Amino acid sequence: MTLATAGGMAGLLIVVVFEWAEPQIEAHRAAVLAAAIDNVLAAPARYDTLYVVDGALREAPPEGVLERDLERVFLGYDESDVPVGFAVTGGEPGYQDIIRLIFGYDPGSGEVVGMEVLESKETPGLGDKIEKDADFVAEFNGIQTPLVGVKQGAGQADPHEVDMITGATISSRTVIAIINNRLEELGPLLDTYPPVVKQ
Repeated sequence: MTLATAGGMAGLLIVVVFEWAEPQIEAHRAAVLAAAIDNVLAAPARYDTLYVVDGALREAPPEGVLERDLERVFLGYDESDVPVGFAVTGGEPGYQDIIRLIFGYDPGSGEVVGMEVLESKETPGLGDKIEKDADFVAEFNGIQTPLVGVKQGAGQADPHEVDMITGATISSRTVIAIINNRLEELGPLLDTYPPVVKQ
């Protein structure tokens, strides 16, 4: 009886704590994502959430489908309500674990306009430079797609080239691959989405 009572109380406590914490965790995640969208799109005046459904971008999820079950992209606008680009998330295995990031993409110019790592467990002092090395992060501001990784110090004679980080080649290459792969998957949708019209 004592063990059963203790087990029941422990289970109840876990449920109560989970119910209390989950909304706060989700609110924190939403705030982090909003800040990242703001960063990779250079502070848009506002942005819309679009859902990838059956090979098309939709402004709302289908009836009966939860938002969290759908892939999303975010379309930013300036103060004049002109689209400035999309923020796209992605993730792939790095050296240690999955690297998750978000990047800004301008369909009109075909450029990546910003990148921020959202989650990484890469080696401190080496792989984590993909988020801490300001020079590496800055390379993703105005670079042509598809991206091409080159040895650090090789120069950037080509507007597609990204200097990979010495000692963190795998992590650097993963960042480049995530962006290229996401654009290969979603690029045609982003390039032809109706509101993106260059004046």
